[in-house]
Amino acid sequence: MSAPEFQPQIDKAAVLLEALPYLQNFRGETFLIKVGGSAMDDPDKVRALLRDIVFLEVAGINPVLVHGGGKAISAAMAEAGLEPEFRNGLRVTSDEAMDLVEKTLSGTINPGLVRSIEEFGGTALGVAGNEVFVGERVPELGRVGTVVDFDLGKVEAAISTEVIPVVSPVASEVETQLPLNVNADLAASALAAKLKAAKLVYLSDVIGLCEDKNDPSTLITSVRSDQIETMIEDGTIAGGMIPKVRSSVDALNAGVGKVHMIDGRIRHSLLLEIYTESGIGTEIVTD
Repeated sequence: MSAPEFQPQIDKAAVLLEALPYLQNFRGETFLIKVGGSAMDDPDKVRALLRDIVFLEVAGINPVLVHGGGKAISAAMAEAGLEPEFRNGLRVTSDEAMDLVEKTLSGTINPGLVRSIEEFGGTALGVAGNEVFVGERVPELGRVGTVVDFDLGKVEAAISTEVIPVVSPVASEVETQLPLNVNADLAASALAAKLKAAKLVYLSDVIGLCEDKNDPSTLITSVRSDQIETMIEDGTIAGGMIPKVRSSVDALNAGVGKVHMIDGRIRHSLLLEIYTESGIGTEIVTD
């Protein structure tokens, strides 16, 4: 019989044991983690997330981080007197705006994430996206591209040496090698598919997929990929979630094990989703 005064410690041990099968199953696997939205607005929450990513690496997982930065880009454009313009959820990017996009993503946000990871004892490598992603231009959107190919040299070298690659969503144009702005969700999905990641995790400012987007209590904890189009047709999935979810299905079809959509504003949401039976967001699976 255990003494009552030791119950808090016993409860902590039970949490560790709940994580045991997940620790065993995922050791040596690659997780593609995309962080964006207002989940990136609070520096303390971002630091807590990066500490959790260091935990994953110490536990034997190979995290690959792709980050967004839309609000920071909009702020930089406003400061420069440039008016943001969006079409179908994608940012129209002029040559002048592209200079700000690249400077903000690869010059400010990316190295900041790397520094924070290293403050927690992790080892990270900042990788400009145009060293990884090869893109084709979407003409009506200016310097915006879609990913059509990859150069995985730096990412794979980092993974093989237990270094966390931190990648910005910028591509190198096939014809000109000019940098192109790429939607970070779509870049993350494409890279996860190429790496055959065990998990693709989207950390954003939504709790997951809900039957009623205004009611978190209607959270859908698990959905099959073959249900997605029906959910789009009936309006359960709408707006900016549509391309994210469709690209998730593409990633699953290309060999990604599972997709998770979780709220990065919730402390330790990444660990709760990965290492507990109940999870905290929405998982998309193939069957």
